[in-house]
Amino acid sequence: MITANQLRAARALLSIDQRQTAELAGLSVPTIQRMEASDGVIRANVDSLMKLVSALENAGIELINPGVPSMAGGRGVRLREHVAKEPVRQPKASAARALERAR
Repeated sequence: MITANQLRAARALLSIDQRQTAELAGLSVPTIQRMEASDGVIRANVDSLMKLVSALENAGIELINPGVPSMAGGRGVRLREHVAKEPVRQPKASAARALERAR
């Protein structure tokens, strides 16, 4: 579960706008706008929620839900210290051979 406040806070931590959030999650901007306009827990179809949560987690956001140990309790978001980055793509074999020949 994620609340509208958590979504807005996550975007702020990542310094991204609604359009960038939509692109990360593979959703439309109006869907993100509706999610942020929700009162409390976001109500959306399961697929959209899973895409959103997965995209935020991949970007380094940790959602903190009620009941999770914390100093003050309650919901929140946190930016993880170590965020997995996309692997560096290796050039295709044909491109690598062309580079070798050019040298």
